[in-house]
Amino acid sequence: MLLRIYPENPSADRIRKVVEVLEGGGIIIYPTDTVYAIGCDIRANKSIEKIARMKGLNPQNPDMSLIFHDMSQLSEYTVIRDNSIFKLLKRNLPGPFTFIVQANNQIPKLFKNKKKTVGIRIPDNNIVRELVKELGRPVITTSIHDPDEVIEYTTDPELIYEKYREIADIVINGGYGRNEASTIVDCTSDEISIVRQGLGILEL
Repeated sequence: MLLRIYPENPSADRIRKVVEVLEGGGIIIYPTDTVYAIGCDIRANKSIEKIARMKGLNPQNPDMSLIFHDMSQLSEYTVIRDNSIFKLLKRNLPGPFTFIVQANNQIPKLFKNKKKTVGIRIPDNNIVRELVKELGRPVITTSIHDPDEVIEYTTDPELIYEKYREIADIVINGGYGRNEASTIVDCTSDEISIVRQGLGILEL
């Protein structure tokens, strides 16, 4: 299903409809503040494996990030003891960043592995943040790539729907996406480092 939701004022009924799909273990494609992404409920193990295989990732240890609604949700899944890192996150989020931070013991339990770090996102996009807020827990997320390496990311939700309609239960049309991914920032060692420079310009 291709479902239109407007980012300026997301329809509560449509958000609820998508959340019901997530709660049922479904897979959704949605806009962020960077590229379109594919994801599911953090508890939907079969869907996580399905997405991992689609992306060529290890289903037992998929390198995917979590989308949170706001900073207050982070403490349930992460350990951010350093106040300077917390301030860095607060300065730059919501925004086009993926921060790699220490995971707490919830993450290995969920993924049934020894994962010690996790990528976190709080996109500056009302649609996906409202979905996570309504769901009450993070959505696991990874970007949608385009087979054309020159383009890298598909920006048109209707074309995304045509390509992924067999995989995703719902594709949200939230307008055209961007063609540049998030900036990945590693906060797990003594020095903060940019792993991938994307759309976000880090404010230190």
